[in-house]
Parts: sequence; C-alpha cells; structure tokens
Amino acid sequence: MTKETIILGIDPGTTIMGFGLIKVVGKTMQFVQLNELDLKKYDDHYLKLKLIFERTIELIDTHNPDEIAIEAPFFGKNVQSMLKLGRAQGVAMAAGLSREIPITEYSPKKIKMAITGNGNASKEQVAKMLQSLLALKTLPKNLDATDGLAAAVCHFYNFGKIESGKSYTGWSAFVKQNESRIKK
Repeated sequence: MTKETIILGIDPGTTIMGFGLIKVVGKTMQFVQLNELDLKKYDDHYLKLKLIFERTIELIDTHNPDEIAIEAPFFGKNVQSMLKLGRAQGVAMAAGLSREIPITEYSPKKIKMAITGNGNASKEQVAKMLQSLLALKTLPKNLDATDGLAAAVCHFYNFGKIESGKSYTGWSAFVKQNESRIKK
C-alpha cells in the first residue's frame, strides 16, 4: 500500500497569511486546497497573531497534515516589519509544534528555485508554474495563497533533503537546535 502524506505550506504574514495543501501519494502530488487569511481589517497586531494561530490550528485539525513547510522571513530594511513577520511565522510554527507536526523552513529564494528553477522568479511566475504543475483552473487574486502552496510543493521536491532547511519535530527539537539563541 502506498503511503499518503499531507503537506501544509504556509506563507506567514500579518496582512495576509497564505496557505496551501497538497497530498502526496507515492511520488505524485495532488492539489488539495489553497486560500488565505485576510488580516487587513484588524488594527491590533496581537489579535492578528491570535487569528493566525487559530487558523493554523483549524487547518491542522481539519486536514491532519503530516508535515508543515513554512516560508522563512526575508531580510528587509524595515526592522519593525521584520519583527512583525517573524512573530507571524513563530505563531504559525507554534501551532504546528503544539500538534507535534514536523516543520521545515525554506527561504523565499529556495522556494522559487524549486518551483520555477529561478530563485529570483516573480510571484506571478511562481503562481503560473503551480497552475501548470497542479492543473489549477484559476489563480487567486492575491498571490499569498500560491506562495503558501509553493512552500508545500517545495517541500515535496525536497523530500529526503531536509538538511537544506531548518526542521523541527517538536518543542524539544526546536529548543535543542536553537540553544545558542536562548538565554539561560
């Protein structure tokens, strides 16, 4: 019997969190869902973090993913934006870790490279390639959802090559891999 694996891909954000799910049967991936959590109407940053956590838990409880692939924050010049994005990513990771789901982090360049063969591809190029790969009839208006789906597909392409991204199987693994950052 061929093992079935569900991968949840997340593009964290405090304005829009994109996510996508694929099912892997043997060496074949199948599209399950892509969508986004629109947070634009909320002003309270902490409420946004709560909603990200709750939506991620809801996705986990509904689809029972075996693994989570998450896009790592890219380094920008605006420190406040980076801090907010890092918090959004951390909350999504905490949701997965609370359910003991292995999480792998991929840089935006690595995801783009896995999908298009070009680490500098545009969001539109990534979306079009996903549309072709997964036979998607339409693409969403906002491409954050396809960015989340791209993280899941990137993870599929990197099965067995996990050393390329940071991977955590639970809180203890996360703490162990980040001991140097944790003050004692």
